[in-house]
Amino acid sequence: MKHTEQVPVVGLTGGIGSGKSLVSDTLHAFGIDIIDADIIARDVVAPGSSALQSIKEKYGQDVITATGSLDRAKLRTLVFADHNETKWLNNLLHPLIRSEILRQLAQAQTPYCILAVPLLFENKLDALCDLTIVVNTSAEKQLSRASQRDDVDIENIKRIMAQQLTAHERNKKADIIVDNNGTKTQTIKQIKQFHEEMLNKYKKNNKKDS
Repeated sequence: MKHTEQVPVVGLTGGIGSGKSLVSDTLHAFGIDIIDADIIARDVVAPGSSALQSIKEKYGQDVITATGSLDRAKLRTLVFADHNETKWLNNLLHPLIRSEILRQLAQAQTPYCILAVPLLFENKLDALCDLTIVVNTSAEKQLSRASQRDDVDIENIKRIMAQQLTAHERNKKADIIVDNNGTKTQTIKQIKQFHEEMLNKYKKNNKKDS
């Protein structure tokens, strides 16, 4: 499950709208390095990138905004409806994303770091991790949070959820489960407890203080 001589890596995942950002934002506030696959995925298709040019050549100007950026909502609608299109896009982007993840992991300097990936298990990126956290919440809360946050219709969210592992499957693979069905305060309490346990376990790895 380990990778190279670097700080311990904690994989963070959960279904769409589960509350992964709350966990990563809280740990970042505690001073922990966060490697966020969603941010990396946006960066690899930034204006001027070879990946964005490939997407434009395949799908046309319709998936490009007036400012030259990728229209992720339009692309999502095209791709999630067709397995072959999903496969093509994954084959284009996943090697680029993985390469950047590895680069950022090698630069992590805190006692441990977080690798936040929506499809951590599905894309087998848990192989890069020392342990994994799953953020768990009800399907109803997932739909509500995702639709409010991303301005995506419910049917598209359900299609995204269908391509992810079920909560039961994710939880079986997880080393640690954060229950995000309660209040924000209750969730943060769990995160703080986890963080303190990790500091005690890996305090010798704090390169920033060395």
